[in-house]
Amino acid sequence: MYSVASYGSMMADQVRMETYVQALRQSVKPGSVVLDIGAGTGICALLACQLGARRVYAVEPNDAIQIAREIAAANGYADRIEFIQDLSTNITLPERADVIVSDLRGVLPFLGHHFASIADARRRHLAPGGVLIPQHDTMWAAIVTAPKLYAEFVEPWEQHNHGFNMQAARKLVLNTWSKGRVAADQLLTEAKPWAELDYSTLESANVSADLHWNITQPGDAHGVLVWFDTVLADGVGFSNAPGGGAAVYGSAMFPFLKPVAVQIGDNVDARLSANLIVDDYLWSWQTTIRQQQAVKAEFRQSTFFGTPLSPSQLRRRASEFSPSLNEDGRIVSFILGRMAGEISLRELADQLLTEFPARFPTHRAALAKVGQLSQQFSR
Repeated sequence: MYSVASYGSMMADQVRMETYVQALRQSVKPGSVVLDIGAGTGICALLACQLGARRVYAVEPNDAIQIAREIAAANGYADRIEFIQDLSTNITLPERADVIVSDLRGVLPFLGHHFASIADARRRHLAPGGVLIPQHDTMWAAIVTAPKLYAEFVEPWEQHNHGFNMQAARKLVLNTWSKGRVAADQLLTEAKPWAELDYSTLESANVSADLHWNITQPGDAHGVLVWFDTVLADGVGFSNAPGGGAAVYGSAMFPFLKPVAVQIGDNVDARLSANLIVDDYLWSWQTTIRQQQAVKAEFRQSTFFGTPLSPSQLRRRASEFSPSLNEDGRIVSFILGRMAGEISLRELADQLLTEFPARFPTHRAALAKVGQLSQQFSR
């Protein structure tokens, strides 16, 4: 969940915000119905009203929607914006929208159930002939020399290890990726398109494709850099390529297991994959660097190897494992099993205190627990 300060940073990003304003100005007409998915503190909903929208549905699961309500009232738009604190996939609107605006991306568009949310909104909430903002994202990738970004991965384990061998941790973090910015002259190859995300047709949340580059600049190759360009509306968009773009997005650095000195004429083959597993993406990048036909380096990396898992954790995930609830599970089950709209949270906290006295020494502690689960699961 984003903080209110995070929504402020997104709004203050001129590259991002000015382009969204332009796209809304081009798409919202007097009398339009607009759906704002991931409305945050409501800037796009307000802009839609300012442009003449008859009705705006602002959907946001975050509690920041309370701030959006106050801002709408302060600007005289409370009667034209209906705020809905939920996921767009859970709601049914009384009418379809002429314009659906969203920005559910993180550093990259691959964030949680972003694509499924857009596909659902397109099918259930968009009027025939309606407009989606954004329309299209293009994913790009290049080989990069980025010593500072690479150092953030390895320096703690190589230079601040107090003399201990910490290669296990070093290898693990090199199977993760991070947000980073580089200058355009740090690319050692041309940028190649990795994926096209057309939100008017997109259904699958997963992407896997091969890439091939020829080295055009000598240097130490530290990894694969990935970013996206976006088209928000016809003729309206921006690029997040190195040297420009919106600061709130950035680029994603997928590091190699070790830097590789490359020369002009070397070539690089890679297969980059992003697969949604439950709520998070599993990334893999398999890279081979050759000089003529000779292999200089070959890496098989995945965020699967970037997560420390103990044998006991792995055993609990095995398909043949028969789970039983621990005490935390029994507490959650006890509370949820009694949330049937028949007793108050105070009464439920009393029962919890009686059933689990060692875990909840005070009524206040028990009430905090049932309140937490009520906020998460009750209607």
